[in-house]
This record gives sequence, C-alpha cells and structure tokens, in this order.
Amino acid sequence: MMLRAGIRAVSDPGALDQALALLKSGEVIALPTDTVYGVAADCANAAAIARLYEIKERPRDRPIPLLLAGEADLLSVAVDLPAAVWELARAFWPGGLTLVVPAADWLPDIRTAGQPSVAVRLPDHRVPRVLAAGLGRPLAVTSANISDQPSPRTAEEVFEQLNSRLPLILDDGPAAGGVASTILDLTTTPFRILREGPITREQLAPWLVGA
Repeated sequence: MMLRAGIRAVSDPGALDQALALLKSGEVIALPTDTVYGVAADCANAAAIARLYEIKERPRDRPIPLLLAGEADLLSVAVDLPAAVWELARAFWPGGLTLVVPAADWLPDIRTAGQPSVAVRLPDHRVPRVLAAGLGRPLAVTSANISDQPSPRTAEEVFEQLNSRLPLILDDGPAAGGVASTILDLTTTPFRILREGPITREQLAPWLVGA
C-alpha cells in the first residue's frame, strides 16, 4: 500500500528504530496506541515537550500524560503512591485507565504544567511500550490532534490535522479502542473520575467508595 510522505508502517523494517532515534534526538513523533493515535516526546526533554505543545496548539496549563513501558516505571516518575495504584494496575493495565498520582521532582515543570501530579498509563499496545523501553523512560504522549479537535483513530487522520508538523507518523492501522482513556485522580480523597472513557464508573466503583 502506498503511504503518504512522513507516514511509515510499523511493520516496515527499521521503522521503530527510526522512531526511537528521533525521540532520542528531541523530536516529536506520532504513534498508535490502544485508545487513539498520539504524539510522543521524551518525558525528560523540556524542549521536546515544548515542541509537542506547539505542534498540538495545546494550552500550556494542560499537562501531558506519560505512557509507561511497564508497571515498574511508576516508581521512577511518581512518589507517595497509594496502595490502590497497584490494585488498579492489576485490574486494568495494560489498558485504557490513566491514573493521576503525585509527580517525582525530576520531571520537567513544562510537562506537569507546574502541577505536583502526573497522569500515567500502561497502554495495551506494543509500539509505545517498546519505544519507552528503548528510551529508558516513559513517553510524554497526548492525542495526535490539534487541541480540542477530534482525536484521530488512524495515521491518515493524524496527517490531515498535523501533516508537515511531524517528521514521522507510525501507522499500525485503525486504533482498536478509538476512545480516549478514562482518567482517575488518586491525589484526592475520595478518588475522582476526571474523564470517563473505556473503563466505566461501574468498573471503578470499588475504588470510589471510601477511598
């Protein structure tokens, strides 16, 4: 199949190597996830994250979530974790649940928008996990759209919105989920759903009562 310039199939030999090299050099790329397509940067590179904000035209007061390579990555980006984190991880990860937890001090302020918390998720898709593992730390990732526009389910939809703003769009076919993740804030008592997505309020009910 003929792909547009800048779009490269995940199955193409060397595609993930190119993506990782771009991330390591401070570039922003688009990639598939289990929910929607996202734009990704190195979570430790403040300049790359600033570029991500520019590409999306995202207000700087909206923090950027992190996608993890594995559950253990939580310990590198978060502190003072409640026991419920591990219960929720066992129940819903990998998958469409984002958890808001207290942020580690080393994360760039621009990524957290100056807030003391960080949103983290273990995606049910190999591409972001492989790239995060190769980078050696989580990816700063948010949906690959112009801010407040529809979230893209395909690489072509990413291209239509962001086209020449990105050096690479990884294509792995339509995103299986197609809906942005559920966000659960664990920094408040009781815990609070900030956005309902594929993980429903009913599924989270055991953690919402008396949290």
